[in-house]
Amino acid sequence: MSHRYSKIKRDQRLLFSRNTRSMSRMYFVGLLTGLIIIIPIVTLWQFDDLQLAALKVVNMAPTATPFASDRAKQAEALFLAGDIEGSAVFWEQAAKQQPDNVTYLYEYGMVLVLLGRESEAIPLADRALAIAPTDPRGYALKATALMWSDPAAAIPIAINGVELDESFAPLHSALAVAYTNINRYQEAIEEGAKAVSYDPTDANARRAFHYPLLYTGRYDDAIAQLERAIAINPYIDAAYFELASLYRAVDEEEMALGIFQRLIELTPNNAKAYLRMCETYIERGYFQAGEPYCDEALTIDPNYGAAYAALGQLQYTRRNYEGAIESFQQCVAMGEDDVRCYYLRGWAHYFLAQCDAAWNTLNEGLPLADTAQSLEAVQLGLGAVQNNCPGYNNVALPTDVPPTPIPPTPIGGI
Repeated sequence: MSHRYSKIKRDQRLLFSRNTRSMSRMYFVGLLTGLIIIIPIVTLWQFDDLQLAALKVVNMAPTATPFASDRAKQAEALFLAGDIEGSAVFWEQAAKQQPDNVTYLYEYGMVLVLLGRESEAIPLADRALAIAPTDPRGYALKATALMWSDPAAAIPIAINGVELDESFAPLHSALAVAYTNINRYQEAIEEGAKAVSYDPTDANARRAFHYPLLYTGRYDDAIAQLERAIAINPYIDAAYFELASLYRAVDEEEMALGIFQRLIELTPNNAKAYLRMCETYIERGYFQAGEPYCDEALTIDPNYGAAYAALGQLQYTRRNYEGAIESFQQCVAMGEDDVRCYYLRGWAHYFLAQCDAAWNTLNEGLPLADTAQSLEAVQLGLGAVQNNCPGYNNVALPTDVPPTPIPPTPIGGI
């Protein structure tokens, strides 16, 4: 009995073992078949991801294109950090990605105006107006771009914008500057006050308001507006130059030097700030103190024609005539039409007994004399050559050329 029972148990174990192996083989075959079918599908589905991962390993993965909104955020951050040119680059990229986005067109255009590239801002304004004719920003941008070069055209454009949105401060800022430039000072003051009232935190509104205040002799009020503009946005270079020029105009040279120093500390590679510092020292008669600032301006920008003119004047005043001639020649080579680079160079040649060079240089400068003072300097130089250079005793002086009429320059001009 026990033998039979043992045999039955053994046979059951064998049967179970056979069934298990059979089932295992079936499962294995099924699994293998499934993998054969599924793997290619999954591989195809994930091919792009797998390819990207492979490319990343060898640093060949494509760079994702930033969204326009990301570029706009970068532009805003750079602007707030004082990198106006960098901000313009990112606004341009955002506007190219979304050319129908009025916000991008407006912000890019306004930054271009700050950089003195008004002509480039006008097409952006026209596009904004075509896309959204009821949006005041297009009118504000175009009026702002025209307020200096064509104030008469800027005024009706800004007024059209005001009719759409009375409280949009940049429209009133443009009107304040445009009215100032056509001598309608009372209206300019009213518009400037509105701009500041509608947006007290707009640095450009403060700058715009200072112009009519300046022209009507309210210097303290103009200075206060510019100081406030700098406090709001310390990275607008033009505000520093305007404020320092105002201080120079009211004989506060020490204050002007302090303003330029603040700007240099903020932007150490600002060649224009070094030049203005040099010029302020020249005006005060501190020639030795001013020379390093002219030198630094040229170190930063070796092609800065205006800096060569100032350095030449400084060298001439210190009787370094050879150095002055070289600097003035560089001034002319850089395309500057500054009459100093001619009449002072002519005088420098005269003092070195270089009569031919003196006569020719002074004659070249005669048509450029744009003030009574510069015209007189040229004429006196020609007379000195005629009287003291034997070869020119009988040479007739050229016919007087009247000073070229030029529009009035703001006292706070930069």
